Amino acid sequence: MQTPIVTNPKILGGIPVVQGTRVPVENILAEVHGGTSRFDIFRSYPSLPPDGIDACIEWETNGKK
Repeated sequence: MQTPIVTNPKILGGIPVVQGTRVPVENILAEVHGGTSRFDIFRSYPSLPPDGIDACIEWETNGKK
């Protein structure tokens, strides 16, 4: 099961984040679209779970549910 993307008004004002973190999905997507390697993304966001990047990409691809 992939880590979900969640919104909660008490976490960053409801901005979508990777569950269990305070990492905004849009930050990860900006890194991916900017060409940052997965290694560097994980190094910059150590709380990101192993499937966090894929969860963000899937969230974007499937209409930002």
